Parts: sequence; C-alpha cells; structure tokens
Amino acid sequence: MPAKTKPAAAPVTDQAQLPVPVAKPQSQVRPTPQQQHKYETFDRAVRASMARMTAGLSPYAAAVAWADWIAHLATAPGRQLEMIEQAQKNALRLTTYLTGQTHASAEPPFKPKPEDHRFAHPSWQKPPFNMLAQSFLATQDWWDKATCCVPGAIPQNTDRVDFMVRQMLDMIAPSNIPALNPEILDAARNTKGQSLIEGFELWMRDLEDAATGETHADTGDFVVGETLACTPGQVVYRNQLIELLQYSPQTEAVHAEPILIVPAWIMKYYILDLSQHNSLINYLVGQGFTVFAISWVNPGEELRDVTLDDYRQQGVLAALDAIGTIIPDQKVHACGYCLGGTILSITAATMARERDDRLASVTLLAAQTDFTEAGELMLFLDDSQVAYLEDMMWDQGFLDQRQMSGAFQALRAEDLIWTRAVRRYLMGLDDKAADISVWNMDATRMPYKMHSQYLRGLFMENRLTAGRYAVDGRVIALKDVQVPFFIVGTEKDHIAPWHSVYKTALFTNGDLTFVLVKGGHNGGIVSEPGHPHRHYRKGHRAPNALYMDPDTWLASHDKIEGSWWPEWSEWLTSVQGDATLVTPPRMGAAEKGLPPLAPAPGTYVFIK
Repeated sequence: MPAKTKPAAAPVTDQAQLPVPVAKPQSQVRPTPQQQHKYETFDRAVRASMARMTAGLSPYAAAVAWADWIAHLATAPGRQLEMIEQAQKNALRLTTYLTGQTHASAEPPFKPKPEDHRFAHPSWQKPPFNMLAQSFLATQDWWDKATCCVPGAIPQNTDRVDFMVRQMLDMIAPSNIPALNPEILDAARNTKGQSLIEGFELWMRDLEDAATGETHADTGDFVVGETLACTPGQVVYRNQLIELLQYSPQTEAVHAEPILIVPAWIMKYYILDLSQHNSLINYLVGQGFTVFAISWVNPGEELRDVTLDDYRQQGVLAALDAIGTIIPDQKVHACGYCLGGTILSITAATMARERDDRLASVTLLAAQTDFTEAGELMLFLDDSQVAYLEDMMWDQGFLDQRQMSGAFQALRAEDLIWTRAVRRYLMGLDDKAADISVWNMDATRMPYKMHSQYLRGLFMENRLTAGRYAVDGRVIALKDVQVPFFIVGTEKDHIAPWHSVYKTALFTNGDLTFVLVKGGHNGGIVSEPGHPHRHYRKGHRAPNALYMDPDTWLASHDKIEGSWWPEWSEWLTSVQGDATLVTPPRMGAAEKGLPPLAPAPGTYVFIK
C-alpha cells in the first residue's frame, strides 16, 4: 500500500492562535510505515486464509445484504401484508391444482423458468411427482416476489438476497433427491442399480481430480494442436505475455489489410479456433483474410505484478508493432473478444488520443466498455467482496480458474451444477466429449495486480465510460475513436449481457454496426455457417446519428436466419481501404528480426 501523503499545513496568520503542543498518549502515537506494513500483511494473510475456506466469497457482503433486506422489510408492514397475500394465493392455486388431479388436462399453475430444465421429463407431469415439482415451483415463485422491491433497501442487496435464496432452493430441489426424482428411479430400475454404482464411481473420480488437480475427463479425439487449435500458422513474435500467431494463407490472393484477433486472457484463445468446421479463425483465413491472433500466456505467481496497462502495451500494442513490421504500410482490423475487447477499446481510445492511425476498424465480440449493467456478475462485486478476492490473489499471486468458474456456474446453478450432478452422480451419465467442453476444462489464471485493477477500475468504478480512465496520466475517451465499429452481443449472455455490450453505441459517435445473435457468451460467438437453429439481428448507426435505446433497437430489427459470420466477413471487406486483392505476405519477417519461432498453436497454449 502506498504511504499516505501528509496534508499540507494551513497557513499561519496569528501565532497566538496556535495551541500549545501536548505530548500524545502512547496509545495515540501513529505506527511507523514499517509497523503499518507489518500489520497490513498480517491482516491480509488472515483474510486470505478465510477467503480460501469460503471459495473467495465474502461472508460480510452476504451478512450486509441479509441485514439490509430484513431491516427494511421489518419497517414495511404493507410489503409484509403483500407477501402474506402472495403466499395465500400460491397456496390456493397449488391446492386447487393438487385436488383436481382427477382431470388429466389440468394445467399446472406454476411454470419453470425458460432456462430451467429440471422438470422437463414427462414423468414430472404425473402424480405424485407433479405435486413435488409444483410445490417447489410455488415456493420459488413466492421467494422471487419476496426478495424484490423492498422499499428503501439497496437494489444490489435485494438482488444478492434473491441470488442466495435461489442457491439454497436449488440445493433442496426435489430433482436432487434420488427417492423423489422419477428420472433417477427409472434409470436405477432399468439398469438394476448399475446407474447408481457408476455414478458413485464418477463421484469418487471427480473427488480425486479435485484433490490432485488432474483430470480424468473424457476428451475423446480432441487434442490441442491436432483437432483443436489446428489452423496452420506460425508463432512470429513472443514476449512474456503473448505469442503472436500468423496463419498460413488458404487462398491465392488475400485482402491487403490484415486482421488481429485479441482474445480474453480469462480463457485460452482457441475458443475462436476450435474444430476445423467451427473455427472462426479458419473461416476468416478461408475468406481470404490474413489473420493474426494473440495467444496469452497462462500466468503463474511470477507475473503477479503485471498490470492492466502491461496487457495493453505488451499485448495489443506489441502485436500491432509486429504486424506493422511483417505487413508494412497497411492498417489493421482489430477484433477483441470478451475481456480482450475491453483492452482493445482502451488501446484504440489511447491510439486515437495519440493520433496513432494504424487501426482500420474495431470489432468487439461480447465485450463490455461500460459496466453499469454488467448483469448478475455484479452480485459478486462490492468493496468487501473485491477486498476478499484481492487478499486471496495477493497470497497466491493469481486468481485460479477454478475459483473463477464457481461464480460463473452459480449464475446458472440449476443447470450447470445441480442438473449436471444429478445426471453424473445419480444416473451414472458421464459427460460426452465435445470441442467446447474440452476447451472449457483448459484452465487459465489471472495475475493479481492486473485483475485487481480490472475489478476496481472497470467493474466497480466504471472509469472508462465515466471519463476517469487514465493512460499515462491522461484520461481517454471512446468517442475519440473514429474508425468503424462492428459490435456483437449475444441474447443469453450471463457474463456480458447484450444491453451492456450495446452501450458502446452510447459512448461513440462514428459509424457503428450492431449485431445481436442467438446463444450465450461462447455459443453465440461460435456460430458457424450451417449451424442449425441460428439467427441474428443487424442494425447500422451512421456517424453522429441520434441514440436508439436497446429495447427500441430490438423491436425495430427483425431476425435473420443463419450465421452472423458471413455478415462480418462482408462488412470487413466493405471497410477495406483498398479492395484490391494482393499476394499473401510471407510468414513473419526474418530479415527484420521476426522469424517464425514455432508452428501454431505455439507453446503458451500448453501451459497448465
């Protein structure tokens, strides 16, 4: 912690007004900086130990949320009466349904949420299991209404209480209890109990994996560098944070202006280079683009003090410098995914301020620049929670991927945690190998200082769009970026909600195309041509046009069936400064100090 600056003394106008110095009692003497550091280190070590026991979740944040909700509810008798009335209504609807079971066509009064598939099996519609399901859904419905709209309570606290109640309800749902779940009973009966035995074996195997840090998960034929991340190319530049991959041309002629892919370092880059048929990078190369991609290092404790600005300089800017050496005198179309899009936006705004015109366009895939509507992830972030995470990262030097994944899974606990556990441990159904699931298991870490700066400066304080994000001591602004934008949001994104992604339009003035695609944070982006049941919406905003809010935008743009990839490819072609195709560039530039170092996917992607 930096030492506090002593405030300047007030000017003295009358010596007689000064008090006579009095020696402070020993208890009031301020500790020396060395003592302060020692005490702080002791406190951080204690909090780090507590954070490991709570998986990084602050018990103080939870306690404050409950206290706020209860205190304001206690002084709202009208709200209490409303909750009692709601309980009576739910009980009446439930009783009417359960006593009318002689009618096979009776409509269940309570419906699961669209993303809740726990009660989709037909057996849940038959007695007595329908009674269990409806009783649970009635309870869930009451709690949803009880934890919202408490007068005077801080909305984040009521949202957090609602989230915690959901976690508790998900834990005790009848679908999790073998004797109450008809699917588990059917599987046990049909296999003569073998499903339970196999489920127990899977549970023991997962416990072993958790204890050893290894994995016995079935990856099938998916191997990084062979069937995953297998688009041909070369590493043409490397520093402590990145390997820059240049992909081999697949066409006789290519567009003159190259593309730079900036993935998030919260994930391995090859989410954009999965299997050959659904690799976005492979698709772009096949369309005649020269593609470069950053492969971030998986940091360990040795990179604990790497900053967010280091990711800008040693990541995006270093890649642009290398590309400019390999393909001189050409502008670059930069594309950032998720957190990579955020750092790309910061870089683009800084370059605009510095009159650096190397960018031809900016594409942001499920990337946020404004964090005021960052969705349910904000439930995990306040001063208490971030302090807990910081102390845990300070102790380790990084935030482990397993510690991050728990928060993401909790957002959809009924599906990603409990439904999976039921199928795996109580029905003996092992997860099928798939390219995206193998990628999802390929863990990454986040450096301590960088992640702390990201959480505080962007997520909590929203400095980028609030006009308070400084680079090299000077504030930057997205509106300075005058190149065309192509923004992609996904309809069911729990990490970067599309309303939040859309807000880039609020803070920029230039030419902007916004595309809203079907799917979630990863599935919506990995949406190759030919993928069934896919659609998107597309809208264009001319420079300096009036702002259109996201709900109006949604109502004003119809669905277009198919993949958004061809739409982006056509847009990239249309914004090329020179549409003339050229001979593909050489791989690297050995004569300029950038020889090919290793075949793609390089070495950083293999760091565990």
